[in-house]
Amino acid sequence: MEREKIAEKYKWDLSEYFKDLNEWENTFLFVKNNYKKVLEFENKLNNKKDILLCLKNEQEVSSKMSLLYVYASLKVKENSTNAVHQNMLNKIEKLSVEINEAYSFIDSELNQLSDEFLKQLSNDEDFKDYDLYFLDIIKFKKHMLSKNEEKLLAKTGLFSGQFSSIFDKIDTAEITFDDAVDSNGKKYQMNNSVYNRYSQSTDRKLRESSYKSMNGAYGKLNQTITEIYIGNVKADSFYSNVRRFSSPLEAAMFSEDVDIKVYNTVLKCVNDNLSVFHDYFDLKRRILKLDKIAVYDMRAPSCSSLEKNYTYEEATNIVFDALKVLKDDYVDILHRAVDERWIDVFTNDGKDTGAFSWGAYGKHPVVLLNYESTLNDIFTLAHELGHSMHTYFSNKIQVEQKAGYEIFVAEVASTVNEMLLLNYFLSKSETKEEKLYYLDYLFKMFYSTIFRQTLFAEFEEYAHRAYESGEETTAKALNDFYYNLNKRYFGENVELCEEIKYEWSRIPHFYSSFYVYKYATGLISAFYIANKIFEGDAEVLNGYRKFLTLGSSMDPVSLLKVAGVDLMQKNTFDYVFAEMSNLLKIYESLI
Repeated sequence: MEREKIAEKYKWDLSEYFKDLNEWENTFLFVKNNYKKVLEFENKLNNKKDILLCLKNEQEVSSKMSLLYVYASLKVKENSTNAVHQNMLNKIEKLSVEINEAYSFIDSELNQLSDEFLKQLSNDEDFKDYDLYFLDIIKFKKHMLSKNEEKLLAKTGLFSGQFSSIFDKIDTAEITFDDAVDSNGKKYQMNNSVYNRYSQSTDRKLRESSYKSMNGAYGKLNQTITEIYIGNVKADSFYSNVRRFSSPLEAAMFSEDVDIKVYNTVLKCVNDNLSVFHDYFDLKRRILKLDKIAVYDMRAPSCSSLEKNYTYEEATNIVFDALKVLKDDYVDILHRAVDERWIDVFTNDGKDTGAFSWGAYGKHPVVLLNYESTLNDIFTLAHELGHSMHTYFSNKIQVEQKAGYEIFVAEVASTVNEMLLLNYFLSKSETKEEKLYYLDYLFKMFYSTIFRQTLFAEFEEYAHRAYESGEETTAKALNDFYYNLNKRYFGENVELCEEIKYEWSRIPHFYSSFYVYKYATGLISAFYIANKIFEGDAEVLNGYRKFLTLGSSMDPVSLLKVAGVDLMQKNTFDYVFAEMSNLLKIYESLI
């Protein structure tokens, strides 16, 4: 559908960002012509006055750059075929690289100051917005390079992300698939967009065929993709070594201020509780009436779908009702999001696929949807509004320097909304079929988010460790490790197939190293919080509401402790897996 044919009330209003393209262009030219004023402070960052003026000037440029970038990106995402918007985005991306390179002296010079002086600045009222920044400099000191080395390192940003870009090109334009075949011999053209549907087919032969076609396609390019991925691993190793970290994993955890113990705890606790997933797989086998369940059966429907369409207005009202447990002021902001058009609802030609929430400080967050009236779309709406509410409350309470939160906690608020919506639907369920459907929805989330993402995390930790220690990182070595890893995770009662060994090579998140485990910690945290809130735990509710306002004013693990979740402790995981076991018993009684 052409965007012009969609009613205005269903399109996001970005006028709070810029009234029109002329205002954007004027702001762009202002930044381009004025950002070099900050360079006047180069070689002068050794006294309070110049440091404060420099940081304030840099913050002004950074704020405007954020607005420019977010607006240009949103305009491209609403219609990627618009050449004007694409040119805007290209311009701001190029300018961003220039500014990052020019401003690299700031951290370098502040890094030369004594710890004592930096602590004084951190405690100085004039620098209260930058207190954590100075403490981070102290912490990061041993990982900083000289001024010239930092400038040189900044230039590598122009090409260091190419591994991901190359994979994206293969993934979207060059990969070819064998046809999938159903039990009647009918052929189906395969690609990434239809695989999701075929993998959930009631026809087992089609599930098997599409699974083998999907992973086998990447197997055909196994050697090439291995070179691309190991190139990315080498880049991670280069940056971690240059920065004097013991490993890429340590570097990644350090950058988000998360103790490496959390990563290890997730892997250990999930491995210790694989039997819970094995119980689920066996229940699924019984439901599907199979002698032995296979890996390609994991997404098969365990119960009949609740075939019902919901208008967008019905969906928003359901979300409002489900999230009332988070208090009236929370729901009031949700109403504003709908009434003030923070949400771009329907699909149009050239629009970005999927869904997301984004925004710039000082402006309302926005949500992109491709709403199609299904139950899943309601969950997507609740999820993205969770992101938006987290952003809204953090921006409202925190200064810009502390408002943005780390990716580690970014999926918590969104998933809490999903869990509360799921509990809401379960509480409203009147038939056995409805209860089965919602419980199965939850178990699929556990499988895809905790089981699979932890498996992925263990694989990428192995790949980096193998390269760092000089072990073999050939396609065969990676394939063999991945196959055996799946064998351990799925257990002896799930049948694997040969093509699973190539699955790692189609996971785009591996090019954002040590990212995937955060999906697991996000769901574990969200399930814990939502369960407690739904049970009426006022302490967790109040703690969670405070968590939403804290931005990055504390380290991520401490932020979650405010909401009642301690990811350093085994008992948090024990609670979640015990609840999963209890839900499985209910599930079993229903079938």
